[in-house]
Amino acid sequence: MQSYIFLDLDDTLFQTLRKCTSDASNNTLAVRAFLPDGTPNSFATRKQQWLWQWLAKGFRIVPVTARDMGAFRRVNLPFQEEAVLNHGAVVLDNQGAIDKVWMDRILQKLPAYHDKLMMVWEKVEAYCHLHTGFKPRLVDDFDITWYGVIKHNDGTEATLKKLLESVIKPHPSICDGSLYWHLNGNNLAILPRIINKESAVSYLLDSYKQQYSEILTFGAGDSRTDAPFLALCDYALIPKNTQLFNTLVAV
Repeated sequence: MQSYIFLDLDDTLFQTLRKCTSDASNNTLAVRAFLPDGTPNSFATRKQQWLWQWLAKGFRIVPVTARDMGAFRRVNLPFQEEAVLNHGAVVLDNQGAIDKVWMDRILQKLPAYHDKLMMVWEKVEAYCHLHTGFKPRLVDDFDITWYGVIKHNDGTEATLKKLLESVIKPHPSICDGSLYWHLNGNNLAILPRIINKESAVSYLLDSYKQQYSEILTFGAGDSRTDAPFLALCDYALIPKNTQLFNTLVAV
């Protein structure tokens, strides 16, 4: 039986120094990712380091991440399988090249959503221009605009929620389901409905099932938007005190 784990990265396998809590005061942290200038900016605790070592022994590890190609390449881990990037917009094969079948499928559908994203984004930028501290950015990768993300200098969800409630949620393209939003910490994203981790993981699962007579699958993730792809797997791993964990505990 072949074993796979579909593994979210940020806030599951590593995180910023600010989120390392008690481990941040000692020398047990391992650098896991870097900024473009080479500065370390993501770290794994001792437990996360052990988790990686354990997974690497028994699983084929498929990263499933919001990171674009540049940010993914700055992760200091030896991935050897396929990879899901940009919230599911891009799939890489196990040689690190674009999966053309998946890319063609997405690009055939994306134009129907692009204008709607731009209309929402115009409203977002207008709001951010009137209020200080916001950092809106369209995510471009492989010369394609995939989605938009907004951060704020205060680093909290509370300020981003004001933008979400007043501008994003009421927009017709959100209301009709063409676009959706995702808020977790200091990260507010607006995405076309066709871009999601679940669809990309489902695509890879179909491929693996054709290759092997039987597979065992795990999923690991911290965010509510990870839940749909976790539900495709035989088992799910959810880090403690994360958005998804707290959502389940509150039920």
